[in-house]
Amino acid sequence: MNGVLIIDKPAGLTSHDVVNRVRRILGERSVGHLGTLDPMATGILPLVVGSFTRLAQFYMASEKTYEGTIRFGFATDTYDAEGEPTSAPQNVTLRMEEVEALAGRFRGVIEQLPPPFSAKKIKGVPAYKLARKHKEVVLAPVQVEIKEFELLAVESDRVRFRARVASGTYMRSVAHDMGQALGCGAHLESLRRTAVAEFTLEDAYTLDQLAAAAGNCSATARVAPVPSSARVLGGNAALKCRDNDHRGQFGPPASPVGSPDSSPPVPLAGEAAPDDSRPGGTPETLANLFVHPRKLLPNFPSVTADEPTEARIRSGRTVNLPELSRARQVKVFAGQRDLIAIATRVAGTLFHPRIVLCWADTPVRHSS
Repeated sequence: MNGVLIIDKPAGLTSHDVVNRVRRILGERSVGHLGTLDPMATGILPLVVGSFTRLAQFYMASEKTYEGTIRFGFATDTYDAEGEPTSAPQNVTLRMEEVEALAGRFRGVIEQLPPPFSAKKIKGVPAYKLARKHKEVVLAPVQVEIKEFELLAVESDRVRFRARVASGTYMRSVAHDMGQALGCGAHLESLRRTAVAEFTLEDAYTLDQLAAAAGNCSATARVAPVPSSARVLGGNAALKCRDNDHRGQFGPPASPVGSPDSSPPVPLAGEAAPDDSRPGGTPETLANLFVHPRKLLPNFPSVTADEPTEARIRSGRTVNLPELSRARQVKVFAGQRDLIAIATRVAGTLFHPRIVLCWADTPVRHSS
């Protein structure tokens, strides 16, 4: 089973907890996430499944969008509401203009000290493990970028905000540092991630929705374990997997190689309408919960391979894509839905498959 799922993570679970639950629901061992969310936080947690775990390398620097609440009056040792107060609470009444002036200092490229309870490593040991043992945690400031930091409301001692940040930014540290600047202390009371890279809450499903779809998927979207014989290889190595021909099931005919695909994803036969994908709609099949591969990595142009080119790509050989001479990397599809490779330009119009993805063994299929 290969693809990308967007989970709306509930509070109280770690990102690893979610990964483990999805592994059990799907019966798939190969599941990873594209960016940790704190247990307290909710919202978007993108998961890569099967051979699509190899796409994680392209999302390492993805920007993220958050909404949350900062509470002023006292700081905590974790910089959020789950920690222990580090000082006696103070009565605070905030003014919008005061907080807005302060927020301006946290926009743009800034130096930020990561929280002691974080995954940052000190001599190979995660900082949070040292902090839990009450050992000294000495972290160096890092450069981060807060691209947008909008104050939505100021209510007594709380500030609601929306922020769009570069990878590696800790909103817990922003809250803590703002409290220090005002001299009253502060911590992050709540946080919800609303976007990661190209994924938004519109793409997200709860764990309950995923479990329901996995237990009630139709015969045309049956879930089955990936055979142990399947191997996904890149470079010049041979790709050894079942080579079932799925073309013809996924919408319009393939366009010739060298002709970039700029059209938006075409709805597939059997896919539910958008209104059916949210609570209150009709039950989802498991296939419909996966992000359509055409939506992935939107900054990479797409090309649909003909049969000879598909064969070369699947065996890790260089191909000629004359219409994409200015692209650095491209997505290569077989048919409308089967993402088979990410190819990198090596010279002129020649592209070499950087990674090859085996879609032949995916059980997530649609009827024609």
